[in-house]
Amino acid sequence: MALQGKICSTPVLVLPRIGEPFQLHTDASGYAVAATLGQAQEGKGEHAVAFASQKLSGLQLNRAIIEKEAYAIIWSFNRFRNIIFGAHVIIFCDRNPLQYLRECAPKSAKLLRWALSLQEFDVEIRYTKGSKNVVADFVSRV
Repeated sequence: MALQGKICSTPVLVLPRIGEPFQLHTDASGYAVAATLGQAQEGKGEHAVAFASQKLSGLQLNRAIIEKEAYAIIWSFNRFRNIIFGAHVIIFCDRNPLQYLRECAPKSAKLLRWALSLQEFDVEIRYTKGSKNVVADFVSRV
């Protein structure tokens, strides 16, 4: 509940500084995907710019968890496209294999299409433990 209190306290969101690096935290639960877009503030650490979540449809529910996590990234890039286009984006997700999504050709045709769609962005994918990805995890389960 402390996290819920922090999300609801002022200031909740800050205006994005276009062109500066963003941090995108994504997560997929069994029934939804979520993302939090943040940006580093001078001396204050990372602060939220936007939150988003989407309930998965019938066919999406049957995907493997790696595909759900990859879909969370692609979906959030489409959702925040107008804000992040042209900026360096560091993606934090709790699936280690997604780090290599851009570096080598995935065997799944779907993952390959998604990897190709990320090429127009300046992205870096980093693995973070699920226990440290708390905001995106919380938003994907609410």
